[in-house]
Amino acid sequence: MIRTSTSTAFSFEILPPLKGTGIDKVYRDIERLREFDPKYINITTHCSECVYRDMGGGVYRCDRLRRRPGTVAVAAAIQNRYGIPVVPHILCSGFTKEETEYVLIDLQFLGIYDLLVLRGDKVRHEPGFVPEQGGNAHAIDLIGQINDFNQGIFVDGSPIKRTGTPFSYGVACYPEKHEEAPNIESDIYWLKRKVEAGAEYAVTQLFYDNAKYFDFVARVRAEGIDIPIIPGIKPINKLSQLSAVPRTFKVDIPVALAEALRACRNDEEAAQVGTEWCVAQCRELMAAGVPSLHFYTYSAVESVYNVAKQIY
Repeated sequence: MIRTSTSTAFSFEILPPLKGTGIDKVYRDIERLREFDPKYINITTHCSECVYRDMGGGVYRCDRLRRRPGTVAVAAAIQNRYGIPVVPHILCSGFTKEETEYVLIDLQFLGIYDLLVLRGDKVRHEPGFVPEQGGNAHAIDLIGQINDFNQGIFVDGSPIKRTGTPFSYGVACYPEKHEEAPNIESDIYWLKRKVEAGAEYAVTQLFYDNAKYFDFVARVRAEGIDIPIIPGIKPINKLSQLSAVPRTFKVDIPVALAEALRACRNDEEAAQVGTEWCVAQCRELMAAGVPSLHFYTYSAVESVYNVAKQIY
């Protein structure tokens, strides 16, 4: 999708709606951004969480709750309504291999063949990532399952009688290192393993310092990794994000951006600063010839629109 673009492509990520809220807001967000000719739309997947309920007498029950169901359905609805390619997230987190297999079958039935393969985050009540019993522990394991499926092999080893169009997929990467990686070299090693297994592109964690992206790309190229490395972009639009973004995403806010945000009196001023920084950041990336810019839109659709309007 992005390799055929003659200029820097535009894509963005959306979240499925919260359980019971309907899909209208998703459609409104897409309508707002579709004028920039998105080459694809990512749809996130969210694992279930354990909610402890007090049953009395010192007894607590763990109930599993999935707050954002419907990734496959939302992907199909978007592709059917807009004709824009969709790329659902496929996770290890919260899914058994059998559940993943049925997701793959459903996606093939729907004519959706592009995936973003991720391990997924740990759930809040666990100190570290714990795979589901009977699930994949790492993204490289999930890639192996998808490759087997493409080759006509179910999880239990039995043959698929009629194989469909094979899936293609991308993966995540981290210019400032994944929070659980011991060092950047380890991160790059595993990225290379995923590329060797079949990953066709990588989308970065969001970042605000282009120098870190350029350095990361230089390092992966030196290791023989030649797939597109797509910058992940999210404009800051609230004062609280000055502390929340580094804490949540484990990325640095450059000194100049941090100082400009501290001078803001309200969220409106912070959004203006964030937009101006993001526009400059994107223009520098585009001048360097990046194949695509991928925008994270959660709580930032209007800011993404304002940035895209100036650079596309």
